[in-house]
Amino acid sequence: MSLTKVNEDLVREREKCTFDVKELTHYFDGGEEITLNRRKVEEIILSYKELKDEVPEDYLSHKERYENAIRKAILVKDIRKRHNLDTPLMPEKYEVTYVNTILKGIIKDISPVYLHDTMFLVTIWGQMSPEQQAEWMPKAKDLKAIGTYAQTELGHGTFLRGLETTATYDPETEEFVLNTPTLTAYKWWPGGLGHTVNHCIVVAQLYTQGKYRGLQTFIVQIRDLETHMPLPGIHVGEIGPKFNFQTANNGFLGFKNFRIPRKNMLMRNAQVLKDGTYVKSKNDKLTYGTLVIGRVNIINDVAINLSAAAVIAVRYSAVRHQSQLKPNQPEPQILDYVTQQHKIFISIATGHAFRIVGRWLWNTMMQVLQNISEGKMEQLPELHAISCCMKAVCSQDSASSIEQCRLACGGHGFMKSSNLPLLYGLTTASITYEGENTVLMLQTARFLLKTWMQILEGDTALTPTVLYLLNFAKPTDYRWENTPQGLIKGFQAVAAGKIKTAYDSVVKYVNAGNSQQDAWNLASVQLVAASEAHCRAVLCEIFSNEIQRASSTLSPNLSKVLQQLVELYLVYWALEKRGDILLYSTISKDDIAALNKRYEELLALIRPNAVGLVDGFDLRDEVLNSTLGAHDGRVYERLFEEALKSPLNAEPVNSSFHKYTKPFMETAKL
Repeated sequence: MSLTKVNEDLVREREKCTFDVKELTHYFDGGEEITLNRRKVEEIILSYKELKDEVPEDYLSHKERYENAIRKAILVKDIRKRHNLDTPLMPEKYEVTYVNTILKGIIKDISPVYLHDTMFLVTIWGQMSPEQQAEWMPKAKDLKAIGTYAQTELGHGTFLRGLETTATYDPETEEFVLNTPTLTAYKWWPGGLGHTVNHCIVVAQLYTQGKYRGLQTFIVQIRDLETHMPLPGIHVGEIGPKFNFQTANNGFLGFKNFRIPRKNMLMRNAQVLKDGTYVKSKNDKLTYGTLVIGRVNIINDVAINLSAAAVIAVRYSAVRHQSQLKPNQPEPQILDYVTQQHKIFISIATGHAFRIVGRWLWNTMMQVLQNISEGKMEQLPELHAISCCMKAVCSQDSASSIEQCRLACGGHGFMKSSNLPLLYGLTTASITYEGENTVLMLQTARFLLKTWMQILEGDTALTPTVLYLLNFAKPTDYRWENTPQGLIKGFQAVAAGKIKTAYDSVVKYVNAGNSQQDAWNLASVQLVAASEAHCRAVLCEIFSNEIQRASSTLSPNLSKVLQQLVELYLVYWALEKRGDILLYSTISKDDIAALNKRYEELLALIRPNAVGLVDGFDLRDEVLNSTLGAHDGRVYERLFEEALKSPLNAEPVNSSFHKYTKPFMETAKL
């Protein structure tokens, strides 16, 4: 945090705040002790001057940026080990550690070892047998085995059954032979794969005893541990520049008769015996676990990215003065314009909602995973369904909201030094990785249609997130109520109506002579809409319930402001989805007018606390990396300081003038 004088506008904004910002931070983190520990970790890591750049990242070449990112990532690993700062890989209760967030701030992009810290370690934890874990987890934690997760191929992404990489078992040598039979079978996209990792978790089609056995995962060493050279039979490299993620070192990988030991198949669920006998998993859905963890992590990642964007937009809007509301009056803060509040206050509310719902989903997931370990599988389909649609809606909404924050900052938001372009790039990428959003929505739709069929058959034993559907089993319009709980029931009515409509459409297409698959495709737009409506209903209910549940432990002032945020979120989306609500409830023109009025009242109520609400995210300047969003509000000074760092400003006249421009000017004179 800057020790320089704080902008007077921000000082006044913080004086207006009606609640204790520290209390909000503690609530986000899960308690004061966790906040203090997080800040200690941040302070230790960020105190190392070696993590600071002499030349801004944006002026380095692609190769230099990658090498600098690796240097910093390994240094942070060393710092964490030196100071014993490592946290549990899978804490029972969600804890905000921010280490990956700190790394994003330090690298100003994604770490080349991000997939190692997430999917590689999580897959070892979730899919290896205890004996395999004992061998591989220490190696992975000490970076003796640096890994990534290689599933997606050049020609296939979310459709896993279409993956082409093969693993054929040879019983004579007790080895699997890996092959990339076509160009489209090349693994494509894994972070760190290009030049960083020496191991991969590889998803491949398994063949034993001349029979196809389905997809399995393997741990594969791809580089020499001493020289880091690719091993014989391995073709590996980087895929090149992207929209963002320039330091992620995303790579490609191909195999040519590459052999690995039998013990390198991940055998927690399925096994291959020495003679090639295939022992099938007790439940094919057990592999959902790792994917669910990845998706829940994404929800929390995008929530932090959106929180950062909200901090930047709100603080900038408090400092920026523009135009005149009244003649002969000073230019007001743009935060006083209701249109500006409309642009960015929903980002504050959404940032709060996603962080709170993300924590709820993590804790729910851990409970379900515990139940699975005890042989209780009942809630796994629901967890898979809710994590799919939550990942889709949260990533899409976060990307849209971050872009709205950028637009709310005018031309300065277009500057890379605002950090808004980076936040948008990091977040919009999540729309396609770990499952493309449309495909994930259709995964949720399968669960929803099965549930609706279950209701039609008279079975009322539903799992928690779909229990609300029982209230709408009969085709009646919901009697609208302009209250927070009434709005939540309205979203549930919309979801139930869309699920029924999608179900009826599939049945209609089947009855018209279409196959089940064709009927599904023909109704797929409605199926996606049903999944989105379901997800929004669950999001709204959980956000509201979690804030209500916490109100007994929070101060009245903070509880009141958080309730206002919840209501703003509900009213905003009710107005956005009023067409759907008109279809499935008794909402009237007068009700919509009342919602518009209440929305404007909520903007006014939140206005004095806007800066406090984003200060509560407790994101350090070194993490925000924003000229517009620093805690001290020195927007114009920081913009100018960054401008002067451009290498083009090192000399008053660039050599190109004498090489190209001046000769042309002289020729033109003739």
